[in-house]
Amino acid sequence: MTAFPPDLFARRRFAVLGLGRNGAPAVRALAAMGAEVQAWDDGPAARAAVDDVAGVAVAPFDTLAGFDALVLSPGIAHALPQPHPVALMARQAGIPILSDADLLFQAVRRSGSRARFAGITGTNGKSTTTALLAHILLACGVPVAAGGNLGPAALSLPLLPDSGVYVLEMSSYMLERLHSLRFDAACLLNLTPDHLDRHGDMEGYRRAKLHIFDRQTPDDLAVIGIDDVSETALRDELAARGIPTMTVSGAVAADLTGAGGTLRDDAGPIATLAEAPSLPGAHNAENAAAAVAMALSLGAPRAGIAAALGSFPGLAHRQKLIDTIDGVRFIDDSKATNADAASRALGCYDRLVWIAGGTAKAGGIEDLAPFFPRIAHAFLIGRDAAALAQTLAAHGVPHTIAGTLDRAVPDAFAAARAGHVPAVLLSPACASFDQFRSFEHRGQHFADLVRKLHLTGETG
Repeated sequence: MTAFPPDLFARRRFAVLGLGRNGAPAVRALAAMGAEVQAWDDGPAARAAVDDVAGVAVAPFDTLAGFDALVLSPGIAHALPQPHPVALMARQAGIPILSDADLLFQAVRRSGSRARFAGITGTNGKSTTTALLAHILLACGVPVAAGGNLGPAALSLPLLPDSGVYVLEMSSYMLERLHSLRFDAACLLNLTPDHLDRHGDMEGYRRAKLHIFDRQTPDDLAVIGIDDVSETALRDELAARGIPTMTVSGAVAADLTGAGGTLRDDAGPIATLAEAPSLPGAHNAENAAAAVAMALSLGAPRAGIAAALGSFPGLAHRQKLIDTIDGVRFIDDSKATNADAASRALGCYDRLVWIAGGTAKAGGIEDLAPFFPRIAHAFLIGRDAAALAQTLAAHGVPHTIAGTLDRAVPDAFAAARAGHVPAVLLSPACASFDQFRSFEHRGQHFADLVRKLHLTGETG
């Protein structure tokens, strides 16, 4: 793995708007590749982070004349619900609005590398699948760089050799802004309502996700998860383009399935999921099936996959065991920011104390009703705790509005001990921004509170 040539984008001009976790690395990388860059962010601290980059002009945009492209932070709208003025300026001038992942692809190809690209998207599970695919490939000796919507920004990744693979988690926001990137292996895990303000409606959201298959050829692979929604029409459409497809599932028959606890395809068993402790539940069986399907297509040897699955450490805030105190397991699933994601965790435990709440998504938690009999007691936090309480009350689920995690964690522990319940699960089914900076911040605070139970002697 090496750096990109310093003259790769010489004589090209890029505008970069938004200097967060994607924008600031893009500024640095483009400047290091010889591009002329103008960058802006409304936040003074964000602007200060790139003030020291040679050859970069930090200034607001009054025109985009002469620029080759606008690199727009994923969180800034270019269409719905209202285009940012600079995005509108670019659209009116016919200037491409690009994701940094598209520029990574351009940089790799301009450097002469034939490294392959694997892309993973879906409403839920894409981070685990991205990390798992990278882990499998690394374990099998393949040079890998992973990032995108998960981990390092795409343009902060190094140049890989021809034998390498870029494994990119792709959000719907990123996928809307691809002009040249072609994925050798692309995966759509699932689709449930999310980000509808940015895409107009569910069909708009689906169309954004399907961009992951753009520009694929008969030499590539399209992987489609079928546990949540039938995508027969999609498979037919891809087949009509001559693109090989593979369906994956964690629960039902598919080209590669984890149903029954064993990953298998037409050639037979691949791995026993009981030997992969960081991948509990049918949803993780589907994630594993997707990662394995892509790994096989990218040249990972079948014989090495089972060991790689068993050594996968899992990701923080995704059903991560924090501690076991007096026989009660504390599970951090803070990444579950919608009901569908929470359902995947709730389905893994026969009996639990549930901590949920925050800023609810459309539909709240009504869709979780099939899992309510598993809940010994629910402790609700955040802005929409009262609304969630109404749903639980209608279904006869014991619950308490705790308000904050600081109260919910010790109260949940007390309830678990009193009722001999083996697990306390933080799987909020809500966004975190009413009380926390991010779902990571929420999960870390939960872990800190669990550890405090030991330190304060509240273990009984």
